[in-house]
Amino acid sequence: MTAPHDCLKDELRTLFLFEKLSDEQLEWLCERGRIEEYPAGVVYRQEDPAESLFVLLDGTVALSQRVGDADVETNRTDHRGVYAGAWRSFLGEGVGATYNSSMRAVTDCRFYVLPSADFAELMQTWFPMAVHLLEGVFYGGKRTQRMIGERERLLALGSLSAGLTHELNNPAGAAVRATSELRTRVGGMRHKLAKIAAGAWHHDLLVQLMDLQEDAVDSVAKAPSLTPLEASDREDEIADWLDDNDVDGGYELAPAFVAAGLDVDWFEAVLARVGAEMLPKAMAWLYYTVETELLLNEISDSTTRISALVSAAKQYSQMDRAPFQTLDVHELLGSTLVMLSQKLGDVTVVKEYDGALPPIRGFGAELNQVWTNLLDNALGAMTSGGVASGTLTLRTSHDGEFVLVEVGDTGPGIPDGVVDRIFEPFFTTKPVGEGTGLGLDISWRIVVNKHHGDLSVKSEPGATWFRVKLPVAGPAREDESDEQAGPV
Repeated sequence: MTAPHDCLKDELRTLFLFEKLSDEQLEWLCERGRIEEYPAGVVYRQEDPAESLFVLLDGTVALSQRVGDADVETNRTDHRGVYAGAWRSFLGEGVGATYNSSMRAVTDCRFYVLPSADFAELMQTWFPMAVHLLEGVFYGGKRTQRMIGERERLLALGSLSAGLTHELNNPAGAAVRATSELRTRVGGMRHKLAKIAAGAWHHDLLVQLMDLQEDAVDSVAKAPSLTPLEASDREDEIADWLDDNDVDGGYELAPAFVAAGLDVDWFEAVLARVGAEMLPKAMAWLYYTVETELLLNEISDSTTRISALVSAAKQYSQMDRAPFQTLDVHELLGSTLVMLSQKLGDVTVVKEYDGALPPIRGFGAELNQVWTNLLDNALGAMTSGGVASGTLTLRTSHDGEFVLVEVGDTGPGIPDGVVDRIFEPFFTTKPVGEGTGLGLDISWRIVVNKHHGDLSVKSEPGATWFRVKLPVAGPAREDESDEQAGPV
């Protein structure tokens, strides 16, 4: 920076910013401000105290914002009269205390420079009504955006909760049915135990039966997965063997024995150990044993599924967690998929995850809202006749100081005349009543404004990709500000 030069009111009058001011006002500006020349290089840095308003007289400037360890350029201009720096100082203490971007002189530049305190005095003295109006717009806009964000979040949560309720109802119903069946089987075992206690079984035979019972339980734990055709063939084979050996109800008993992984060879071994006379009673006892173990497994699987769903819901909502935290992107994507599982229909989900993806710093609940919006839009694009079908691809990768998350679908694509508008608030291609037009706007604000990342889209028929770029280090400040850079 060179020594300040005299300010000439005639030069200020040529700028659109000052062209309507009186001579007295222009003289006041020259008294309080100064003309400064800057060689190509840094003019001020983001987070430095916002001490001055800069108005460009000559040259080219570039504004940038810090994202992780990199500066991302947000604007470049040579238009005379554009302004940047402490332009929010008139809003009072606590607003605009530091520069919220960095400015660099691309070429040698001349600026009219006004201290922030003088700019605040100018605005409040000359334009008191305008200040009140601007304050209303500034703070009202922030409140409105917050309310809209909450409303959109509630709408999404309402839709997701219906799917989650259905997902919870299935394993809960299975557990209830299995518990009822288990009560019947245990009752049957008590009845058989009473007969055994009456002395119908010799001691040595009881020892054999207990050994066979343990073998059956072990077999349930190791039962192979069979195709429906393989299971049907094995049921017929076992049922025929039971009938041939005078065991009643072979076709009713066979499915449980097949599910337990037992085969005819095992039954031959049972026959050899207990004899033909005691075989029917042994089969009844072993059937109850196998059925009990299978029902216990069903209850265990159902309750585990319920626990996993509740865990995913907690992960999704980020309940009991600090708003700003260290996050596993894959966990966030997984919990969102669980919440949207009812909408997947016939969609094939492909996960191309980077196993070495580092954790990131950010706001988990709000990033989950981004994933919800992107995934829901992708599923909607692949839905026809109320059923979704196609391929949904989730891809993650690591690019230096950034984590990349890409969401791809095989839907019809976004029309050329629409793709440039999809991040605009209230713009939607969905039918009336089916979309608010706020999902992508809110997602853009969360990714770009709040996390200092980037959100973009590339689309053609059969391949639409949304690309989210997030800094590993997270936003520079652990706050909830969503303010943009200055007016330049």
